[in-house]
Amino acid sequence: MDVTIRDDGELSDRVIMISGGSRGLGRALARRYAEEGAAVSLCARSEDDLGEVADHIRAAGGRCLAIPADVSSADDVERWFEATSATFGRVDAVVNNASVLGPLVPVEDHPEDAWRRVMEVNLTGAFLCARAAVPRLRRTAGSLIHVSSGVGDHGRPEWGAYCVSKNGLEALSEMLAGELADDGVRSNAVDPGAMRTEMRAAAYPEEDPGEVPPPYEVTDVFVYLASERSGDVTGQRFRAQEFEPPAG
Repeated sequence: MDVTIRDDGELSDRVIMISGGSRGLGRALARRYAEEGAAVSLCARSEDDLGEVADHIRAAGGRCLAIPADVSSADDVERWFEATSATFGRVDAVVNNASVLGPLVPVEDHPEDAWRRVMEVNLTGAFLCARAAVPRLRRTAGSLIHVSSGVGDHGRPEWGAYCVSKNGLEALSEMLAGELADDGVRSNAVDPGAMRTEMRAAAYPEEDPGEVPPPYEVTDVFVYLASERSGDVTGQRFRAQEFEPPAG
């Protein structure tokens, strides 16, 4: 993981929190945000992977806090937010990225315990992070960014709890946009598209990983949504691989 901190990064005054920050897209976002000058606060269940990401960012001169946490636990989420506020003094953006895939089977074959776990991480976890984030983001006119999926705006057969959770996440994003409009806090969803991740490989085992981009290549929209450039953008759904920055 090569990290190069930019002297002219547009996020140099920002503190950005990323759930699921140890692998895949979360890892790529941690790198990209750090390169743009932001202080990043990461959580994930894997302490070793999380520590590796933090070590790379710090070695490059970046600011990074890494807190092992399970977003489905309200206590873990609050502990992560409290540690971030205590360390950096503010929160400017929160990326709801943590998710698990679960079984891709018909509903009649879907194990109940797996269904509950997917919903707890992907949807309840996002709710818990948003609930903790809102009072902090009000102070900074901040941004909530929810990582959805290609199945997040419709129902796809045999995609089980994952599909349902991502549709719920997009509804949560829209709901928050309406609730927080008068507070200057924005809420948007992003479909990152096909990426070279472990989760993608599990969902599409026959696919050649070389045919899809690495997560770092789809991070432009996430920088935009964490920056001042998107100060009046809320309640939207973005496709990361089709994103073009607005002119001016």
